[in-house]
Amino acid sequence: MSNNWKKLNKKKWDKLVTIGKAASKVFNEKGYLETSLEDVAAAAGMSKGALYYYFPSKVEILYFIISTHGDRVLGDLEQELGQVQDGYSKIRFFISRHIHLYVENMDESKIFVNEKNYLSPKYFKIIKEKEKKYYQIAHRTLSGFLGDRVTKGELTTLTFSLFGMITWIYSWYDPGGPVTPQELSEIIYGTFSKGVSRYLDPAYPAKDGTGRAPVKREEREL
Repeated sequence: MSNNWKKLNKKKWDKLVTIGKAASKVFNEKGYLETSLEDVAAAAGMSKGALYYYFPSKVEILYFIISTHGDRVLGDLEQELGQVQDGYSKIRFFISRHIHLYVENMDESKIFVNEKNYLSPKYFKIIKEKEKKYYQIAHRTLSGFLGDRVTKGELTTLTFSLFGMITWIYSWYDPGGPVTPQELSEIIYGTFSKGVSRYLDPAYPAKDGTGRAPVKREEREL
């Protein structure tokens, strides 16, 4: 089934999505290993036999959830970032987009982070490629903004730091709490951009002691 998703008509595709939504919720409530196909079928409002018509195994359901969420996160991100003008705005957009996708797809987001190790090696490799592509987009965005003001090691550290801030919110953030998703996005953006801004200061020393290249005033403003 996994190789034929794009060939399905809308009715069947919508059914897969419905099953995936139901499975995501029960996987998060009970854990992937503890969840049976009977549990998924019940959550989706169908018989186990009907479930087998759409998914031959539990791992196929897991792969569908994780793969489609990875596609959702990647989406048209590169094209969208290309329409954003300055570096700070690109960072703000990246963070805000990630937070809102999480809030709109909380169960799938948690499954993506927590359960992908249960995939078969073949499926796991596909998902890691999607993760790598997402990382590379963020890495290129920061690289294009900071240029030679940071070393390769610093750029890698900054990229992983950004992902640490936006990915692990699933473990503590409640969208129904006192901080709205937009406010959370701005808090993370403000914290990260303040840290990045030091590299844009002409007085910040380069590794060779010569100082950093001058930058335009508007690039230094938050």
